[in-house]
Amino acid sequence: MNEREWSIQQIAKLAGTTSRTLRHYDDIGLLPPSSIGHNGYRYYDEAALVRLQRILLLRELGLGLPQIAEVLQREASEEHALQSHLAWLRQEQDRLARQIASVETTISALRGGERLMAENMFDGFDHTQYKEEVEDRWGKKAYADSDRWWRSMSADEKAAWQQRVSDLGRDWIAAAEAGIAPESDEAQALAKRHVDWLTGVPGTPAAVPGGDVKGYVIGLGEMYVADERFGANYATSEGGTAGAEFVRDALRVYAEANL
Repeated sequence: MNEREWSIQQIAKLAGTTSRTLRHYDDIGLLPPSSIGHNGYRYYDEAALVRLQRILLLRELGLGLPQIAEVLQREASEEHALQSHLAWLRQEQDRLARQIASVETTISALRGGERLMAENMFDGFDHTQYKEEVEDRWGKKAYADSDRWWRSMSADEKAAWQQRVSDLGRDWIAAAEAGIAPESDEAQALAKRHVDWLTGVPGTPAAVPGGDVKGYVIGLGEMYVADERFGANYATSEGGTAGAEFVRDALRVYAEANL
């Protein structure tokens, strides 16, 4: 180890990740250490730190590890790639700043008993980003129904729904990392919660009377694995698609037995 290298434990702490994750990145060739000490410890130099920064940024974009490897291989210039990342981060910074300002305005109005200005309350929020994709997959009526349902909800109802989704995703990841079987009682309880959530969203095939709920649930599970944007919601600390595959398998078992 030279003075411009950091140990795997130091890098894990600085990057907010784990040594186990960094070892996994090394095992799959995504982030090899710059050197290995006589004690077998991995060390990382400045170039490795830049590469890790890019990996974490691409993870934030929802890419899976195989896709990240392709991007890193294709984009030879670290500086050019980081410039692209920086442009995206600035867009996100602007969007979040507008969200913060809109919420602060609402809080101030509520505290002062002032009239709420609807046109100022939702700056920076965009629930229509998947509009075209939803319409292509399930038709315009599916999107219109779900959009109408979302707009009809109060702020508290939206927050509660988002918390429900967040809790479900967190519990799926915890179960996957615990290594339980997809057919276990715990996994099947999660699958039931998942299906209950899906059938509660108007416009989805799962919510249409007489619809093919079984086929929809099984197909959605396959999509979690095939589409890294959705699979990223169930990514474990190991990375890859193992978390999404666990969700897919548990949903299939539940659908075959109950739908």
